[in-house]
Order: sequence, then structure tokens, then C-alpha cells
Amino acid sequence: MSVFSTLGGALAQAADLIEPLFGASATAAAIILFTLCVRAALHPLARAAARGEKTRAAHAPRLAELRRKYAKDPERLREATAALYAETGTSPLAGCLPALLQLPVFFLMYHLFTNDGSGLLGHTLLGAPLGGHWSQALADGGPFGPHGLVYLALFALAAAVAFWNYRRARTTMARSAEGGTAADGAVPGLGGMLKVMPLLSFGTLISVAVLPLAAALYLVTTTAWTACERALLHRGGGADRTPEKEIAA
Repeated sequence: MSVFSTLGGALAQAADLIEPLFGASATAAAIILFTLCVRAALHPLARAAARGEKTRAAHAPRLAELRRKYAKDPERLREATAALYAETGTSPLAGCLPALLQLPVFFLMYHLFTNDGSGLLGHTLLGAPLGGHWSQALADGGPFGPHGLVYLALFALAAAVAFWNYRRARTTMARSAEGGTAADGAVPGLGGMLKVMPLLSFGTLISVAVLPLAAALYLVTTTAWTACERALLHRGGGADRTPEKEIAA
């Protein structure tokens, strides 16, 4: 039995269990619940990544000093920066791990709702086929038709989350620039990548427009979770607790 059939069977069983509550949209609700379960399982990694961000921020002055000291010696700067990250137990790319671990799940979801053999293509969300695309919704009633309204709701949610992420990322990048924390010394080209990262928040809107509805639903749900999770972890509790505070607690 393949992993696709296993996941498809699990989704079908979950949909059957919650069908009395959600009716014909039970499979869509099962996708959301599945997404929340995946993100809950990855939450410890997100907490660790947030603690790493706090540690890197605390050592920003040391990193800035290294950049000034070895400004004319890139190789020595990379070595010194790598040593600093090893000493503090952090990594400039640690925050990417939760996102990378979600990729297999996303591709599984995409495969299930683009493969005729999955048995899931006929399921709907408020009448819109989970295997369908926005272009089909536009052709069947236009943007304000019954199917188009489902996509408009997803677009609205994705845009709200993207704007929040954009503002937060811009603020973070500005603080990093002021503190000299761009990690080019440890990872060549990372500083340039960080400059465009705020704009990537709006990529979700493009994804909703081109992906099957089921995959778009997964993507919007996980993106909204990420925004809420980061807001909670960086509001003065959770990941913002230093080791000394955790011991005292």
C-alpha cells in the first residue's frame, strides 16, 4: 500500500466521522484538521526556532563586531561567524526547518487531488470541487458565483495573513540591518535573500490561484497557523523566555 493510498484512506475515514457536522464539505474540513495536526506536531521545532531567533538577536552586537573586524577578510569572517553560531547553538537557517518538513505533506495533498485514482476528486467545499482550480470557478459563474466566492474567501484570508507577515518581516529585516545581523558571513548570499523574503509572503495568493482547491486550502491553513504561532511565540512569553527564566519557573 502506497503512502498516497494510506493518506487518502485516512482522510476519507476522518471525513466520514465528521460528515454529520460538515455534510458535503466534510473532506475539506478533514484537510483542515489534518493540517492542524501536522502543525501541532511541528510546534516544538517552531518553538526551538523562535528561541534561536532570540539568541541570535542577543548576540547581534558580537556578530556586528566580527563583521567590522574582518570586513576585509571574508574567509576569516565566515569562520568566526560559524564559530559564534556553534558557540550559541543557533543557525541562521534553523527557522526554515518547520517549513521544509511540511513540503512532503504538501506534495502528498497535491497528488491526492490531481490523481483520478485517489477517489477524492469528487469531494467539494461549499460546492466547489476540491480538485478544481480558480480558472474553472471563473468559467462557472464568475468571481462572485457560488464557486468563485469560495476562492474569494481564501484570497481574503491569504491576503490578510500575507500582509501581516510582510509587515513583520520588514520590521525584522530592518532590525537586523541596524544590528548588522545579516548572515552573509556564514551563508553567502543570505543577506540578499532576506531582502526579498518579505515579498514572498504574497506568493500564497498566486498559489491559491493556480493550485487545486484542496492544496490551496492546506496552504492557507498552514500559513495562517504560522502567523498565529509566531505572534504567540514572540509576544513576551513562550519562546521569549530565556533559559534563566525557565529555570526560575
